[in-house]
Amino acid sequence: MARMMKAGKLISVIGDEDTCTGFLLGGIGEMNKERKPNFLVVEKDTSVSEIEETFKSFVQRTDIAVILINQNIAELIRHVIDAHTNPIPAVLEIPSKDHPYDASKDSILRRAKGMFNPDDFR
Repeated sequence: MARMMKAGKLISVIGDEDTCTGFLLGGIGEMNKERKPNFLVVEKDTSVSEIEETFKSFVQRTDIAVILINQNIAELIRHVIDAHTNPIPAVLEIPSKDHPYDASKDSILRRAKGMFNPDDFR
């Protein structure tokens, strides 16, 4: 009997050219039925509203499980990221070549730290 394969979920990327290129070379690039990609290359002329709209569209897509976003870009739309409270798609802030990761700016990490008591792990 043939097994039906359930389609997996995608990883999406909102990042600078180097970040997106790296992930695309790693095989994450996809187009959905509406021919919408699962990535956005943010360049210096990309508007904040375009980044916000792309993030919101990724959150609404049922085929996306993880949104990777360069932390410096996440800072531009922090209010939108903070408003996203659902566990899926998970939002992970990542460093870029020109901007190192700063854990103090990561709102998702701050929220997760608030869920655990350090004494529980001793």
